[in-house]
Amino acid sequence: MSINRRALLIAGGALAAGQMLPGIAFADGTDGSAQTITVTGRFEPGAPDWYYLPVEVPRGVAELTVVYSYDHPQVPSGQLGNALDFGVFGPAGHELGNHHGFRGWSGGARDRFTLSASDATPGYLPGPIDPGTWHVVLGPYTVAEQGLNYRVDITLTFGPAGKPFEVKPAPSFAPARRRGRDWYRGDGHLHTIYSDGKRTPDDLVAAARAAGLDFIISTEHNTPSASLQWGRHATEDLLILNGEEVTTRSGHWPAWNLPVGRWIDWRYRDTEPNEFRRFVDEVHSVGGLVVAAHPYAPCIGCSFEFRYDLVDAIEVWNGPWTEDDEKTLQAWDAMLREGRWIPAVGDSDAHSEPQVVGLPHNVVLAEDLFGPFLFAGLKAGHNWIAESVQVQLSLTVTDGRRSAGIGETLRTGRPVTVHVEVDGAPGTQTRVIDQTGVVHTGEGSVDFATGPADSDWIRVEVRRGEQMVALTNPVFLRR
Repeated sequence: MSINRRALLIAGGALAAGQMLPGIAFADGTDGSAQTITVTGRFEPGAPDWYYLPVEVPRGVAELTVVYSYDHPQVPSGQLGNALDFGVFGPAGHELGNHHGFRGWSGGARDRFTLSASDATPGYLPGPIDPGTWHVVLGPYTVAEQGLNYRVDITLTFGPAGKPFEVKPAPSFAPARRRGRDWYRGDGHLHTIYSDGKRTPDDLVAAARAAGLDFIISTEHNTPSASLQWGRHATEDLLILNGEEVTTRSGHWPAWNLPVGRWIDWRYRDTEPNEFRRFVDEVHSVGGLVVAAHPYAPCIGCSFEFRYDLVDAIEVWNGPWTEDDEKTLQAWDAMLREGRWIPAVGDSDAHSEPQVVGLPHNVVLAEDLFGPFLFAGLKAGHNWIAESVQVQLSLTVTDGRRSAGIGETLRTGRPVTVHVEVDGAPGTQTRVIDQTGVVHTGEGSVDFATGPADSDWIRVEVRRGEQMVALTNPVFLRR
């Protein structure tokens, strides 16, 4: 059976609520039978961000499969082509923030998904196909001047529900890497086939271990589905922590330290500041951290347009060092000069080969290799950022009586010595920086004299030419 409908969408419509067509209803079926309904429609330039296709699912369905496609007309150089995102909500509802209704998201990474009680396409959540009104969500990311024609094929297969999916989260410890209080290395922005990455979970674990990391944070786009299965891939020498890259149309923000299966909504823009605050508060309520990702990334919707005063960290270095990282670093440094400090972090954002896991990564001081300790260290800014595990760095400021390290404050009225040790970074220059700019340079390890009357804070960069090799959060000086 095929139903053809045209979606009449109004430019400037409600972004969060989107638009909906009348519900599409299936007839009852018998075990082993299948029914398919086809829906076609069109988006014009200026379409709302989200469009919901209601699907009335009867009882007795064992499996739901949805396949979508859309046209890709040629566009002149410099103009946007068509891109359409894709996901689904179950009968518990699709209202903003409805955790119970969310059943999966793949954005533009794949053209189909299948759900059942026993299994689900990566990015989607296994579970019963309950009767009621489901909603296939379509998100016109970009629409060409010619418009975007789409087709959605929805197939229901009838039968018993099958064996429930077994959730197997990652262990809370990686015993082979525990060292008590120490500096631990980890990459906090990573993707696999559970969103738009090409690496399998096993591939990612292998790459992280090869990079010499102690921990990783799983941050799939807009879905917690990977957190349900990391225990099948965990090793004793790599701690795997849960997160989500909340991918809005106004910027991306990884939510770190989420409970297994916790989903954070993304369907709002910076024009709805109360909604951003709402979900920041939700992340904080479960002990999580909010990170502004790649703030000046040049892709559409990637630059961070929300309020920085609500985030816990800024990703000043994302993947290989580029001009947008330099711009982010300058903006972060400007905040420091204004007296606004939000800790800096750096992550690879690796999706597939040849992107390097751990380029860069955070080196964080923690009481032990345990999620709460690591996130406490990151929130306090007790971390520096390295291009690889070969790079070693320490920064200490002392007045001869007391000392302070990265992310700490030294209160003194005495002159101080800034001591920087750098190893494993040949051919580099070490720069000591305060609120006035670069105040000292050298090769490798350096010492520099200053005091609270001259320097409000001290931070360090290690560069190879203009390429970043390592950078630190500041040490603050106060009388």
